Amino acid sequence: MKRRIKWIVLVLIIIAAGYFVYTKMYKPEAQLEPVEPPQAITFEVTQETITNSVQVKGNSQYEQETLVYAPYASKVTKWKVENGVQVKKGDLLFTLDQEALKNEIATQEATIRKAQLEAELNEFVSQQDEENAALGATEAERIKALAAQESARLGNELNQVNAEIQARELKEKKAKLNTALYHAPATGVFLFDSASEIPQTVTDNQYIGKIVDMNKLEFIALVGEQDVFRIKTGMKVDVKMTALKDLKLSGEVTKVSKFAKTASGQNTTATSVPQFEVVISLQPNERLIGGLSLSGEIETVRKENAIVVSSIAVMHEGDLSYVMVDKGNGEYERRDIKVGMETADKTEAVSGLKVGDVVVLQ
Repeated sequence: MKRRIKWIVLVLIIIAAGYFVYTKMYKPEAQLEPVEPPQAITFEVTQETITNSVQVKGNSQYEQETLVYAPYASKVTKWKVENGVQVKKGDLLFTLDQEALKNEIATQEATIRKAQLEAELNEFVSQQDEENAALGATEAERIKALAAQESARLGNELNQVNAEIQARELKEKKAKLNTALYHAPATGVFLFDSASEIPQTVTDNQYIGKIVDMNKLEFIALVGEQDVFRIKTGMKVDVKMTALKDLKLSGEVTKVSKFAKTASGQNTTATSVPQFEVVISLQPNERLIGGLSLSGEIETVRKENAIVVSSIAVMHEGDLSYVMVDKGNGEYERRDIKVGMETADKTEAVSGLKVGDVVVLQ
């Protein structure tokens, strides 16, 4: 009896082990859920306004700057203006010392007068020599007298030239003397060349500073040869300030240079990348000052009521352009189109499509 029970237990263990191995090795595969085919990406053909533009970068600068130079070398006896102060045309800016220039004028006047007296004396002596030569002079004496007369004539001509030069110099010095009291040549804000070192002595024609009109600023940008022919005077510009990105400014192209420049502003060479200067006038704004970094978008082309489709849906095959039009019920048709104006994300379909058509990206 006990032996039978042992066999029964052993058989049960073998059956349980076999079932366990069977379930592990022959596990039925789970049924896969059906996968839906991916939906095609569609784009509707619309009618809208499209534009092309050129992006530019540069700096703001004052449109009207009047440079101030010292009229002559002298000491500055008095400054009547401070850096950054508003001045009006005709206001006294500074006063120069006049003593040294007055002494030069007096010395030159004396030199000119001396030359005049010497010329008169030479002419008198020449006349006396002519009279003496006419009274019983020998042939040799007459020849000598004629030579002296010719020498005197040439000397007088040279003295006359020197006198004219000295007279012009004297006139210039007297004109400079009238500028010893230097008045503002324009209205605006006066800015020293170096506000930390206001000069107490100046040299002839030394640059002192400038007067700027704060109400008139312009945007100076450089563009490459690919864009310069797309930009014309009169085009509108949307301008942004790097420091204040939310501030929107407006401008207009006033000048497009016909001569290439390098980054330093010099004429370009064969090895440098050609850049062309574009000048944009800016509308006044209280936050706009000279020297700011600006960026602009110049609208070069605008087309109203254009039939457009997304550019990524347009495919190209050689010189042909085409799209796949959704005919419904999963049917698509190739349709050739004639491409017109193109932007970064839109393409104009001159023919081949109409508003409301749906194209697909396969």
